[in-house]
Order: sequence, then C-alpha cells, then structure tokens
Amino acid sequence: MRILTLAVIVLIGLSCSREIKVACIGDSITEGWGLTNQSTGAYPAVLNKILGPEFQVINCGRSGATLLKDGDLPFWSCKEFYDVFAFNPEIIVIMLGTNDTKPQNWDHGSFVRDYQALIDTFSVNLRKPDIYLCLPVPVFETTWGINDSVLTRGIFPVIQQLVLENKLKIIDLYHPLLDQRRNFPDNVHPNEKAAEKMAEIVAGVLKNRTR
Repeated sequence: MRILTLAVIVLIGLSCSREIKVACIGDSITEGWGLTNQSTGAYPAVLNKILGPEFQVINCGRSGATLLKDGDLPFWSCKEFYDVFAFNPEIIVIMLGTNDTKPQNWDHGSFVRDYQALIDTFSVNLRKPDIYLCLPVPVFETTWGINDSVLTRGIFPVIQQLVLENKLKIIDLYHPLLDQRRNFPDNVHPNEKAAEKMAEIVAGVLKNRTR
C-alpha cells in the first residue's frame, strides 16, 4: 500500500512538473538571421531562458518564409511547419507577414484566406493550442521589397480582424520596437539586443496567461 501511494505521488509530481510547450512560428526574424549564434541569440531561445524550466520553447522560424501559399517560400511547405505538429505545443506564437509585403507576394484576399487556413489547421489538428498572432517588428526602410507601408496598412488590419473573429490573443511587437532602429542593422532583422526585447515582450504576455 505504501509503495502504491508513493507511486501515485511520483506520478502526480511528474504530471504537475510537465513543461508547457511553446512553438514560435515565423520567418528569418524568428529564426535569428544575421545573429552570431541563432541557437542562443534568436528571440525564441531568449524566450526559453526568460520563461524558465516550466516552459519548453522551440524555434520554428524559416528564413524567407511567407504565410501566403503562393508566396516565394510558403511556410506551409517548410520543414518547420511539420515540426510544429511533431512538437504538439500548448502555445503557438505566429509572426508571419513580413515577407508577404514584397510586391510579388502581396495579395490581401489570399493573405486573409491563408492566415485563416493556418489558424484552422493548427486548431483542428493539435490539442487545442492557445494561438497568439503577432504584429511583426517594424521595417525601418524598404529592403528586398519588404516594406513598412504594406505591413501596417495591409498586414496589420488582417491580423487584428482574425484575432477578433477567432477569439485569439495578439502580441504587439511593432510599436514597442519603433525606437529600436539602431538595433536593426539592415532595417529588417533584429540584432541580439532587439531580439532580447522581443523575447521580453512575448514572455510578459505568456506569463500573464498562466495567472
């Protein structure tokens, strides 16, 4: 009887200590392009440190990825898309849309349709994860066709609309980083300091989730 009781206590302890899985979906900004060490400097890696042992965060960012299925590099066809399902997270943080601002990619109707499809795909095929949609970081100067005008006037309204329609949560990584231009060396990608700022913002939102 005593052995059985101890076994139950151990099982309860293991159940209570199970890590909350977080998948950070995105493009090169999430992946950590341009950083000296992506595995430690990219915002998902910093987020993992900030959140502590109760969480397990993986980086599902892919350089060049678009949300659009007909974009330059659809996230849908990337290995990282399938990694999300293998990981089966409780929380998904999505920051896509920056590469979709390129002239050859941008299409408002398709962006709405494909973003909703991504939300539906995760919602139906995973264990009802909490999904957070991010307003992507600023584009300080048009580079590689990526531009701030389409981001703020085209991408943002769609994200805000989908958050309301799907009763999701939003994380604003745009406005808190508008004063960080010096930490975006190529006007698009954050350096280590900006990535840390991003992680702090996301961590603040996710920690409030558990309160």
